[in-house]
Amino acid sequence: MLRWFTYGASRMLSKVRMAALCLSAATAAQAEPIEVIALGDSLTAGYGLIDQNGFVPKMRIWLEEQGLDVRLVNAGVSGDTTAGGLSRVAWSLTPSTDALIVALGGNDLLRGLDPSVSRANMEGILKVAQENDLEVLIVGMEAPGNYGPEYKAEFDALYPELAEAYGVLYFPRFFEGLYQVGETPAELRDYMQMDGIHPNAEGVDLIVEAMGPAVAELVARVKE
Repeated sequence: MLRWFTYGASRMLSKVRMAALCLSAATAAQAEPIEVIALGDSLTAGYGLIDQNGFVPKMRIWLEEQGLDVRLVNAGVSGDTTAGGLSRVAWSLTPSTDALIVALGGNDLLRGLDPSVSRANMEGILKVAQENDLEVLIVGMEAPGNYGPEYKAEFDALYPELAEAYGVLYFPRFFEGLYQVGETPAELRDYMQMDGIHPNAEGVDLIVEAMGPAVAELVARVKE
């Protein structure tokens, strides 16, 4: 009788330990931060700024202030085009990657690349994300008017059209936060670096404040 009781108690204790281990593993899994890779160019990389003033570090802080546990990885490469982003997106992913922010196209514009080429590259990135079951936020870019109305219309449209086709999130412009202040070089002087292309620390603050809710929505999609 005593032997049966000892065996039964031992067996029950083993079950309790196993349940505790499972609960501990589940809790650890839940505690893992959501990993988001920011795939972009110099605007994402934080060109001309000390590390803590760049887009990614400041977006990390914004997300933390919202109570979101996110590992935001800076995959910005200065000078990168949509083709460059496509060539490296697959090996930029890790087994723990949950989502992508795709902010490319500015250097395509500087080179005057055919919008159809940019579209194909962006679509290639979205296909890689789709194959890896990743949520995506596309950040749009607008062509200047000096390329002509047809070029501008074709280039500007590729972002919202691809976002709709692939069912991903879309944020209209990387500089959306700055455009709330103004659009002319004179109006934006206090928020840009000397080159007039890249934002300074104050400009990044405005960019992050405007884009932050879209990134938070991306995180929410991962959690669904």
